[in-house]
Amino acid sequence: MVMRERERERERDNYEQIIKYLNEDRKRSFTGDVVIHSKDLAWVTSRQATVKHYLWPSRYYKEDQSAALDDWNVFVQDIKVHSGQHRHQGGLVIFIIEGEGYSVVEGERHDWEAGDLLLLPFKPGGVEHQHFNKEEGKPAKWIAFISAQLFEWAASDMVQVQELPEWKEKSQRNGRGKGR
Repeated sequence: MVMRERERERERDNYEQIIKYLNEDRKRSFTGDVVIHSKDLAWVTSRQATVKHYLWPSRYYKEDQSAALDDWNVFVQDIKVHSGQHRHQGGLVIFIIEGEGYSVVEGERHDWEAGDLLLLPFKPGGVEHQHFNKEEGKPAKWIAFISAQLFEWAASDMVQVQELPEWKEKSQRNGRGKGR
């Protein structure tokens, strides 16, 4: 029998990192930006939608940690014809800012207009949904509020079912096939 000496790995001590993170988070809450100006943000088109991100949790997007609040994903979506279609565990609050449209949630149509509140419930296996503008050529916009902690707590995943038409066309023009 061959005897081997084992080296004991040193236990990792994350305590100092945790304290540093909590102190930075606390400092940000006291000194961070209280107003986020729309003019400073760009519209971005992805496979799901054309959006303008106001808040994005710092643990996901390290480049912008200047807001007084963290742990929120807040964005405006501009629906020209329709969004992509995707599925995740839900737990979103969507406030309709402008226009008229509808959302298909788990195969059921839900009409909305400016001033309405759309709620995507939590469901095991996720909530499949897609958003539509009723009048092409007229703006339809809403803003979503997502608690990152709640999203993670629900072990949410994101499954793209159908891509946004504008993104697919742009990807094909740029030689990326179907956008993948």
